[in-house]
Amino acid sequence: MTESQTPPLPEPPPARAGKDRRRTRAVLRWTAVVAVFALTGTGTAYGISRADRADLPGLATRTDGRWDYPVLVKPPLPSGSPGPLAAANKAGTHYADLRALLLPAPRNATVDKALPGADGWLPVRDFLAQYDAKGRGEMGQALTDRGLRHVASRGWTTPDGTRTRIDLLQFATAEVAEGAESVFVSYDLLVHPLLGAPAVKPEGFPEAARVDEIWLAAYAEAKPYGKERTRVAYAVAGDTVAMVTQSRPGDAAAVPFWQTVTLQSELLA
Repeated sequence: MTESQTPPLPEPPPARAGKDRRRTRAVLRWTAVVAVFALTGTGTAYGISRADRADLPGLATRTDGRWDYPVLVKPPLPSGSPGPLAAANKAGTHYADLRALLLPAPRNATVDKALPGADGWLPVRDFLAQYDAKGRGEMGQALTDRGLRHVASRGWTTPDGTRTRIDLLQFATAEVAEGAESVFVSYDLLVHPLLGAPAVKPEGFPEAARVDEIWLAAYAEAKPYGKERTRVAYAVAGDTVAMVTQSRPGDAAAVPFWQTVTLQSELLA
């Protein structure tokens, strides 16, 4: 099917009365994201359901390269606790356990059982191990100076050989997390190169796939690269910095990268 023959996307269902506008924005965003993926790949369209606080669509796999994620369920917040992006939450605190906010692996993926750490919190030295050795000491000190509290991580490998890793770094407040951007990113460059990816360039990330109120910077390994290519994104949501990395022999496809970054951002919103 060509782009000109792409069937129209179904209208998103109306938000139920009494619910806040964030739900409506989420539905509209997901409809736009579906359109981006459809135009990027085969043009296949499909419907998505209403995005409740505890129930987000996983953008199931289609022939344009999307992965088959399970329906995402946000952990319940403690009674009376606002979400991290709520106006009442001045510190941007994630009151839910950060480990429960990690994106689950897609179906048919092999999960890296060692990555989460013994108690579900990854030691900082293990987080730093994915960077070039020359900058680890400086980076570790910068994170310590900013009062890094926890690192929650998850990783998996899909049947096509794509390796995905997600790290969530939690700080005391949103202001501190926003300041920590400079530890990772400086304009169009990474402050510290990743192992196996010494040079990157800014990655075109669809505006429709961005999540409201979440800062995002995405990069792809620049040519010439070796036997595999790496894509990486950093996102700041409230008191947390998320890092999503994907590497694949030959090249790391854009669509599953966008999909993974967007879904992880939604869980943190």
